[in-house]
Amino acid sequence: MQVTVWYFADCPNWRAAGQRLRQALDEIGRADVPIRFAAVETDGEAAVVGFAGSPTFTVDGTDLFDTAASAGTLTCRIYSTPAGLAGVPEVSDLIAALTKKVTS
Repeated sequence: MQVTVWYFADCPNWRAAGQRLRQALDEIGRADVPIRFAAVETDGEAAVVGFAGSPTFTVDGTDLFDTAASAGTLTCRIYSTPAGLAGVPEVSDLIAALTKKVTS
């Protein structure tokens, strides 16, 4: 399983995203899975990789939260959480999405 956090440096949420993703992977028993961080540096690159905003989480190349259309530009991504809109999903949301991906 390849897990990637796609980000661009001007969006501050990618560091918290990595921390929450690590916690979620640990909680589902996948502490063995490394997290790859991939910087997206230009709008052209964002369009090519289907970047949906920073941070974007992919598992084996598939967006973990596939509800967002590809922005194709350097932008911060917004997630719907139980507490409202946020720049990073809650750990519980990551656990649910990872569990669904791993068992599908």
